[in-house]
Amino acid sequence: MRVEAVDREGTYAVKLDGAARKFGTDDLLPLWVADMDIAAPLCVQEALQRRASHPIYGYTVYPERYFDAVRGWYIKRYGWEIESEWIVPAHGVVPSLNFAINAYSQEGEGIIVQTPLYPPFSDSVRRQGRKLLNNRLIYQNGSYQIDFDDFATKAGEAKMFLLCSPHNPTGRVWNKEELEKLIDICLENGVIIVSDEIHADIVYKKMHYALGSFEKVRQHSVVLNAPSKTFNIAGLNTSYAVIPNRELRDAYVQEQEKSGITNGNPFGIEALMAAYEGGETWLEEVKNVLWGNVLFVKAFIETHHLPLKVMEPEATFLVWIDCRGLGLSAEKLAEFFIREVKLGLNEGVSFGEEGEGFMRLNIGTSIEVIREAMLRLLHACEEMK
Repeated sequence: MRVEAVDREGTYAVKLDGAARKFGTDDLLPLWVADMDIAAPLCVQEALQRRASHPIYGYTVYPERYFDAVRGWYIKRYGWEIESEWIVPAHGVVPSLNFAINAYSQEGEGIIVQTPLYPPFSDSVRRQGRKLLNNRLIYQNGSYQIDFDDFATKAGEAKMFLLCSPHNPTGRVWNKEELEKLIDICLENGVIIVSDEIHADIVYKKMHYALGSFEKVRQHSVVLNAPSKTFNIAGLNTSYAVIPNRELRDAYVQEQEKSGITNGNPFGIEALMAAYEGGETWLEEVKNVLWGNVLFVKAFIETHHLPLKVMEPEATFLVWIDCRGLGLSAEKLAEFFIREVKLGLNEGVSFGEEGEGFMRLNIGTSIEVIREAMLRLLHACEEMK
């Protein structure tokens, strides 16, 4: 499968139209916000076109087919047989994180996160007035590991644990042993686990274990997911929570209903059903393209002996790059990429202080765009000498 980056001009894409506001200039190659320049699968396009051909776009229910599609995807991709009543449709994983925080904790209670981490996790904890308990990941030998001793200590004063699985921005896929250790510690301390698994489908060489597939934690956990990253349909605002425990489910639903965000998006519903029913072949082809982009970035940086290190992601279309070899402060590093490299990337420090000296690169585009990005990086590094 050959991927050409689709021209997104005129679509009000955050990646393009939000870049000038974020970076203070409009002359960058934007490779930051986590959606792709790759066209959604044909089955999704056709489903949306069919729905758009009907001239009424009114209030829409979630049909039984929606729940069947999610159930079918879970058994096929993760080997976890879920029930329709466990599925709670939602408008996005980040809103759902906030609903869960309010449903399962009180102001001042502790919530564990693991940084460096997608910013809305920590931001949501702070904004809801909870105590942020940071179980910092350990970076060693080019990979991130969990500090289980520290996690056990934090669990002693925690009400909840917000798990990012697979992990953003590091690209780690937590293995079965790691997840079981986290689960056992949480169960011993009565900690509820809310797992964001939005990147679960873009996993390369490892296996993703859905948290709820571990029976012992099923009644003490919530899984949040969406087809948005997988099929590049984030703008349709369609996600869901999987909550087997009725008490936890009722508490979550109550918080979600307080927000007033309860109606289904007719296009999001159609896209989810089409993607989960007919998009698997497309997904596997796209994963091959993304992996090729990962390998290109890694080989380019190593071949040209740039003072950077690429952490090879086990999942996601996001590459975490160690730029500390440039010897720049966080502020100077951001300025270097904007002013000299002319690339719009996510600053590592925005993922927590542990991300200082790193940058996050979105490789969900064509190889031509990735090559241009690497050439800009090479030129800027040579100019530094």
